[in-house]
Amino acid sequence: MAQDKAVFAKQKDQMATGKGFIAALDQSGGSTPKALLQYGVEESEYNGEAEMFGEIHKMRARIITAPDFTNDKVLGAILFERTMRGEIEGLPTAQYLWEKRGVVPFLKIDKGLADQENGVQVMKPMPGLEDLLNDAAQNFGIFGTKERSVIHEANAEGIEAVVAQQFEVGRAVIAAGMVPILEPEVNIHSETKEEAEALLEASLAKHLDTLAEGEDVMIKLTIPSVPGLYDGLADHPRVVRVVALSGGYSTDEACERLSKNAKMIASFSRALAEGLSKKQSDDDFNALLGSNIDKIYQASL
Repeated sequence: MAQDKAVFAKQKDQMATGKGFIAALDQSGGSTPKALLQYGVEESEYNGEAEMFGEIHKMRARIITAPDFTNDKVLGAILFERTMRGEIEGLPTAQYLWEKRGVVPFLKIDKGLADQENGVQVMKPMPGLEDLLNDAAQNFGIFGTKERSVIHEANAEGIEAVVAQQFEVGRAVIAAGMVPILEPEVNIHSETKEEAEALLEASLAKHLDTLAEGEDVMIKLTIPSVPGLYDGLADHPRVVRVVALSGGYSTDEACERLSKNAKMIASFSRALAEGLSKKQSDDDFNALLGSNIDKIYQASL
């Protein structure tokens, strides 16, 4: 399912102007047991990595095939690599998302976080990145990527290192014909969160000005302590959209904080799946997911 230029343009327009949010369905190896436990699947219920990933794929497929998971409210979805390589109802996951749900597919590409240094965690090295990007774009019809680093303290040197790395990876994604979601997360528990966000905003603005026309990005950020802090980034000509991560806030708190930021839309993971359980009937599961989707959608308007 190679990327079609007309489809890409339509997807880009949906991401830039659509009403709704991005579903983050990209928990990776380290966070999968936690995500399954939240979903009511105990570690004793699966044996080994293959079965664990099988369980999480079933959970994601259940979410994606739910009646309310359509582009009426869900603009895009971020997938883990194994999910991209899996299928839903006989179709590759990304193809199912776009053709059956009208939802734009993204791929998480980072390999996790390096150890903390200068108050931040940059991304670990990504061997084979170019091959993965070409595979995602050419063989799976992926529109964009997501890559995450974390800022713990208002350390100017550390924050600059995070942003520089994000843009370096972002340029590789753009070269492969996709739109990167740069995700320099600020830890919601940081004692210097507000100061860190001010430094981050300035660094992002500086790096955005180095992008040429056509080198477009999205940015995924922690909901700022000062509402509207990132409005200028959202208005930058190289920015398709600024999206918000839930960062550990409950669904209600994340939505309440997001609603004060008119130029950000949600890209929530935990908040989307909050309260969902494998043991629920389909009716109960779909009703609760529909309620979560609606809350996040309303906060993103």
